[in-house]
Amino acid sequence: ASPFAVDPGAISLCLFRNTYIWLSNGEQFWYFPIFVGPRSVAGFRWNGRFWVIFGIDTRRIISFTCF
Repeated sequence: ASPFAVDPGAISLCLFRNTYIWLSNGEQFWYFPIFVGPRSVAGFRWNGRFWVIFGIDTRRIISFTCF
């Protein structure tokens, strides 16, 4: 596990915006965040066919970019 985490304040700039996320386990996907907590993000993840509700621990996020 990495000691680093994405700052919730930084990812909150992506609220309600299409966001691409890279996780520490190698997964990467489109995400639409609707809530940012102290250590987690909740929103919708694109699975290739439709959006599903998904929560992420900010410690698992390596990087992100939003549009």
